[in-house]
Amino acid sequence: MAISLSSLNRLSAPKPPRIVIYGPHGIGKNSFAGSAPRPVLINIEDGHPSGQPIDAFPKAESFQDVMDAMAALYAEPHEFETLVVDSLDWLEPLVWAETVRRNNAANPSKPWASIEDAGYGRGFVATLDVWREYLDAINALRNDKGMAVIQTAHAEVKRFDSPETEPFDRYQIKLHKLASALVQEHADMVLFANFKTSVTRTDVGMKKVVRGVGAGTRALYTEERPAFLAKNRHNLPPELPLSWEALASAMAASSTAARTSEAA
Repeated sequence: MAISLSSLNRLSAPKPPRIVIYGPHGIGKNSFAGSAPRPVLINIEDGHPSGQPIDAFPKAESFQDVMDAMAALYAEPHEFETLVVDSLDWLEPLVWAETVRRNNAANPSKPWASIEDAGYGRGFVATLDVWREYLDAINALRNDKGMAVIQTAHAEVKRFDSPETEPFDRYQIKLHKLASALVQEHADMVLFANFKTSVTRTDVGMKKVVRGVGAGTRALYTEERPAFLAKNRHNLPPELPLSWEALASAMAASSTAARTSEAA
């Protein structure tokens, strides 16, 4: 197809967001996801996304179960507005198993017993093709069916080797680094949920004792900091209360401000 300036289109109204929310266990990621408009759950952890009832597919036991659930949402009529995937780090072993299955079907003379059998990280590179199929299915639901997608994940603390400073620890998504990079690039928002804490220093004898204190306030962080990964494409405030209502309000305010700026 020939490309010219006449083929340009103006992109204005944002599409429903593709969200990854991660944080420590019990912070409230599932309650956040369950509060989104008309949610439906792909249940991988066999947990419950909130304290309220939610429509859910049977627990996914394989990667194909996950893809079949998304195919049903694409092909069949329904009124769901938000797909919730709980969680990415429980999906990852299913992706590994599917990658091993495909390799063994294609190379029966050199089967893998596990994803690490490929050696030199080749197995984890091969998983990216499977991950891309999953992300393509998310795109189809977002682009063709108008569904928002929220993917939850647990956090882990890992060393970050910065090219500008000495190495330091920070929160990251609990995925293999190649899968994590792909998922982050695909998402419109990577949101970090955590309790707000502060540090106090107390003199005890001849030394100072450092304690972390907090009142149980939960926050949602939308921009990267040295302590954690985060991003958004909606010009959101760097910190919000951990609630769907707060995020939706911030997105609406950002969209209104963008339209006003464009009209001016």
